[in-house]
Amino acid sequence: MPKIKPLSGGANQSGLRDYNERLLLSMLLRNGPMPGSDLARRAGLSAQTVSNIMRKLEREGFLERGDPQRGKVGKPSIPMGHAAGGAFSFGLNIGRRNADLVLIDLKGGIRAQLHLTYSQAEPENVFEFLDDGMRNIVADLTQNEKNRVCGIGIAAPFELWNNGNHGGGETVEFKRWEQVDLKERVIAFSGLPVYLMNDATAACRAEHVYGRGKEFRDYAYFFVATYVGGGIVLNHSVFEGHKGNAGALGSLRSTGSNGESLQLVDIASIHLLEARLEQVGIDPSILWQHPQDWSSIRRHVNAWMGRTAQELAKAALSTCAVIDFEAVLIDGVFPDDIRMELAERTSRYIANQDMRGLIPPIIEPGSIGGNARAIGAASAPIFEQFMLNTNVGLAEAQ
Repeated sequence: MPKIKPLSGGANQSGLRDYNERLLLSMLLRNGPMPGSDLARRAGLSAQTVSNIMRKLEREGFLERGDPQRGKVGKPSIPMGHAAGGAFSFGLNIGRRNADLVLIDLKGGIRAQLHLTYSQAEPENVFEFLDDGMRNIVADLTQNEKNRVCGIGIAAPFELWNNGNHGGGETVEFKRWEQVDLKERVIAFSGLPVYLMNDATAACRAEHVYGRGKEFRDYAYFFVATYVGGGIVLNHSVFEGHKGNAGALGSLRSTGSNGESLQLVDIASIHLLEARLEQVGIDPSILWQHPQDWSSIRRHVNAWMGRTAQELAKAALSTCAVIDFEAVLIDGVFPDDIRMELAERTSRYIANQDMRGLIPPIIEPGSIGGNARAIGAASAPIFEQFMLNTNVGLAEAQ
């Protein structure tokens, strides 16, 4: 099992109870269940402080006891971990081709999921899908579970209404989103706290909290969907930037075959594979069907993947010229075998790049896949209300 890097310690001073609660919940999320003595040692808190906090969180339903650990001198130690039913949260991803709604629990498990496919993301259709979907999902919850739904996170592309004419004539339809106040519309019919996120940042958060992000302190993350995007993690925290658009890796500069100025989104996105399939008379909707199976179009996928891997390799090194990332993770809306091969090809291409003045990162596949954006969105209310943002903590400490 990969080594999980630790979070920084806590504080015993009065008035910091909320901080310490968040710290312990975050450490249990990162490391899994552990006894209070281990938590106290890792957090730099007194055993009594940790014991008091853990008893409180257990009474409130956020923690649960595991099986006693025997084999050591003295009384068996009892690990404490997150109680899945401690909190629930909705996550909505609004994509260019489909929308996904999930309900996750405190451990990140998907309790319910709904999927909508469309040719155009009409606002009213998406809001109807969300409203009806939430009602249907909540109807199956117990009253206690309903009381523990803490909010809804919404993931959408930055400036959803502006696709920059990538991939066809969608601009007019998407322009309808420009006048839509997503947060206010959803609050109006849900009554829940609403958190908005860039969709690729949301995917990065899902990988960070529930996937391979536990293995690295600082890394760049590429999510390949209709349009490629990304996110960055610094000091064990997803860094969103002062306007929530940090890690806009799809906007990294590149050049076309004729020397024209392009962005990564123009040459390393699935919309290019869609266009290729249309050119040869294949319905591109095969790319978005559930479950995903691209084996019948593998010849076209291989050509697309070769170009995409080359561009991701160059983009990965560009990010490392700014921040010395130890790793670059690659995920996206494609089958598992494509994710693995794309990461492996990108790693091979890295070796052939001009790396003067750079330390090449390791290239690894992500682990969440197509649900990453919806899961990451759903994690936002839970994270904001119960977990510790180490970037914010460091900023406040300075």
